[in-house]
Amino acid sequence: MAESTSKVPVKTDKSERHPLTTLQREIDRLFEDFGRGSWRWPFGRALTELEPMWSNVTSWSTMPAVDVVEKDKAYEITAELPGIDEKNVELKVSGGILSITGEKSEEKEEKKKDYYLSERRYGSFQRSFRLPGGVDADKIEARFNKGVLTVTLPKTAAAQKPEKKIAIKAT
Repeated sequence: MAESTSKVPVKTDKSERHPLTTLQREIDRLFEDFGRGSWRWPFGRALTELEPMWSNVTSWSTMPAVDVVEKDKAYEITAELPGIDEKNVELKVSGGILSITGEKSEEKEEKKKDYYLSERRYGSFQRSFRLPGGVDADKIEARFNKGVLTVTLPKTAAAQKPEKKIAIKAT
């Protein structure tokens, strides 16, 4: 039986980013770094500058697990979003930043003879990735299947060129 896959639209903002917006993001990043304490990613920032998931213990469960893989012709970001519906996920590209945002709400109500139980859980997340050089932002595609979001970031033709080995001459 064929698996059902649905496409998630990718919104592209081609307008220039206002300088104050950039300043605000930098200030926000400083405060986020301060909240993390002295613990740092051991190898610096990853290829697409992933935001670490350990900003604080309570948000650990609300941040989706994300894998980033570089392939010959594209980069691929896979995010696990269990229990989140495709219509509650948004993907945007603006100023060289890919943002994935989502929201989940859950309500449970149970009525029995001797008790009444009502629980509500709400949560949202946002993950941002700096697009690496050589990505064709106009051709980014996203698919959502069984709680897994897969974003394909195709490389430009120049970025797909194979390595060139340079001979070393003895003098």
